[in-house]
Amino acid sequence: MLRNPFFGGKVIFILIAAIALTGIFASAQMQRGIQRLWNDLESNRQPPPDTEFVFARVQFSDGRGGGFAFRGLPGWAHDYPDAEEHILQVANEVTNANLNKESYVIVRLDSDEIFKYPFLYFSEVGELNMNDQEIHNLREHFNRGGFAMIDDFDGQYQLEWFLSQMKMVFPDRGFVEMTLDHPLFHTFYEIPTLKVEPPYEVPAPPKFYGYFDDKGRLLMIINHNNDVGDFWEWIDQPIYPLEPSTVALRFGINYLMYTMTH
Repeated sequence: MLRNPFFGGKVIFILIAAIALTGIFASAQMQRGIQRLWNDLESNRQPPPDTEFVFARVQFSDGRGGGFAFRGLPGWAHDYPDAEEHILQVANEVTNANLNKESYVIVRLDSDEIFKYPFLYFSEVGELNMNDQEIHNLREHFNRGGFAMIDDFDGQYQLEWFLSQMKMVFPDRGFVEMTLDHPLFHTFYEIPTLKVEPPYEVPAPPKFYGYFDDKGRLLMIINHNNDVGDFWEWIDQPIYPLEPSTVALRFGINYLMYTMTH
């Protein structure tokens, strides 16, 4: 059989073009996220729609004077606002809850505004460097029945740093590794395993940890060596494989529904 000498080259060209286009789309999406962040912070974004759930992303002190980091975004803002909009849109479509893709806010950890929102989302807590007011507010938020999702950090150093920060919130309380029998993993979707694939290379397999109060109530879910929000952000682009992206959506919807029902 004669082989077309140009066929292989065409395939390679198509693959290179597809990769380049994906990169262009991704870059444009990142720039939109940066612009949206600045606009929302400067213009005091309008209050979210009156829905059953509001996704509250936490702006916290990071010890870098608010300087910008990876992708031109501070660590606490990584994946904003596409992660919020995508998980809320999917949750609205698959659950009976009254949700809206615009039902999200940015709240300062040192502000009383955080007490309006039962669900708090923390990104890049390896940079977390809380002041006294932030420590007080976070402790009070949990004492009032709040729940937090901790995401987008990896490695032993970042874990130990985060735990040292939490030691100031709960001096006498420790964290535990989560097990599959906890209701969090069965609130809406039945999660079959906690052995999950991260979106990119990390030092060790992802682990799920939690803090509990004296009555056994889960205060926060900690996604270590993982970046669930990154899967949410790029769910509409061919950045990551479909299966782990879908798994991340299921975890996220369980987190949201757990907050609403506990």
